[in-house]
Amino acid sequence: MGLFGRNGVVRQQEIAFARKLLVWKYEKSGIDLPDEAVLRSMAEKVVADAHEIAKKRGRNVLEILKTQINDIRRK
Repeated sequence: MGLFGRNGVVRQQEIAFARKLLVWKYEKSGIDLPDEAVLRSMAEKVVADAHEIAKKRGRNVLEILKTQINDIRRK
């Protein structure tokens, strides 16, 4: 496994961070957490979307992740 890429160490850390943000938002809102598989899937989608936005707009992936997590919680 390389450092970058879809299965790289950096991507895995981004997914872990997104998952932690999702858990925090759910707990803060008082909503029951979904299953681990669902959380992982949501985190992977958030990271993939953040990378697409960053490619198009040239923004920071970390800031995009935070914005997307906020948007998910509002839905």
